[in-house]
Amino acid sequence: MSDTRPLADIMRPNTIDDVVGQRALLGENGIVRRMVDNYKLSNLLLWGPPGCGKTTIARALANSVDMNFVPMSAVFSGTADIKKTMEAARNNALIGNGTLLFIDEIHRFNKTQQDTLLPYLEDGTVVFIGATTENPSFNLNNALLSRCHIGVLEPLNTEDLLILLERAEKHLNKKLPLTNDARKHLAEISDGDARFLLNTAEYLVSANFKKNLSADELDNVIQKRAPLSDKSGDEHYNMISAVHKSLRASDTDAALYWVARMMTAGQDPMYIFRRLTRFAMEDIGLADPNAMQLALAAWQIYERMGSPEGDIAMTELVIYLGTAPKSISAYKAQSASYAVAKQTSNLMPPKNILNAPTKMMKNLGYGKNYIYDPETESGCSGQNCFPESMERQSFYHPIERGFEREIKKRLEYWDAMRKKAHQEN
Repeated sequence: MSDTRPLADIMRPNTIDDVVGQRALLGENGIVRRMVDNYKLSNLLLWGPPGCGKTTIARALANSVDMNFVPMSAVFSGTADIKKTMEAARNNALIGNGTLLFIDEIHRFNKTQQDTLLPYLEDGTVVFIGATTENPSFNLNNALLSRCHIGVLEPLNTEDLLILLERAEKHLNKKLPLTNDARKHLAEISDGDARFLLNTAEYLVSANFKKNLSADELDNVIQKRAPLSDKSGDEHYNMISAVHKSLRASDTDAALYWVARMMTAGQDPMYIFRRLTRFAMEDIGLADPNAMQLALAAWQIYERMGSPEGDIAMTELVIYLGTAPKSISAYKAQSASYAVAKQTSNLMPPKNILNAPTKMMKNLGYGKNYIYDPETESGCSGQNCFPESMERQSFYHPIERGFEREIKKRLEYWDAMRKKAHQEN
């Protein structure tokens, strides 16, 4: 009877020596390598993107130390399944057989289900290995995290994937119908996902093409691969963080690349515009006041025109933000003024800058000695506007870049006028 399993499953390595990639974990002094060399496994959480080898490593670990491998999916399993598995593991332990419990998509377990695992990890009923594509620190209980080592897996690189293609050809005893450029292209568009690569290779061999396919012909055959990105998880926040940090570093080309990654992956353009507008406020600020206006205009253009016409508005905005002078002076001024305001929330404004709409208020001194600054010769009277019992504060400190150079000159002028008025009084 022929094996009907997918090629990716059939070719799964039996030992960690046969696993491709993940050198940080499997190489000398890597956490997984040390476990095998010491013939003693510890509870482990494997965090990485799809198709990078999480299940493969777990199976290879069980084989390396002669333990029963018990796979479970958090999508289909619950508390009852956990308890049933643990009972079987205890029975196996009585006859000298250890159990490695592998739970895929462990982040999908709720708090109660995660807590159910704890006593069994504590007493060593099983060695636990969990696999997740989500950041464990966001999605798993601290109690579970504290009982596990964390192994971070990276997407397989192009060289690793080409090695897997050679292994697939040996296993299938057939050459892939691809030109050399197409082979490399297949590895590149697999985005580090070995499962996608091997499933595609299996299809290409079975399709009986009459000639080798070029890179463009390969794209037409497999309709390309959807770019790796989710709309709410780690990848989503990783992408927007890359956009923000690239803009902050004035690396405009990198910012364009990360925005393109988000757009081609189907991310919500409105979310991207929101974050770009936030960047214009927080990281450019008054160094270039036009940045906020352009951000709002580009956002509105996209809302009215949509894609693809509105895409250029986003591109122009990214270029403008990337090349604009950067300043967080206004952001710092907000934080400092809020902090002082909370500490002095009981102080009243000085009476000279208060309106006096009633006779009683005039008698109390409201508005007394108020000076209408625009009518003065200098345009600045220097009168005090802070609470009378409070020392003057300085929150906003503009930088010597962009438009803030001009603002700094103005502030210095008005500060000089205040000092002069104070000396005269």
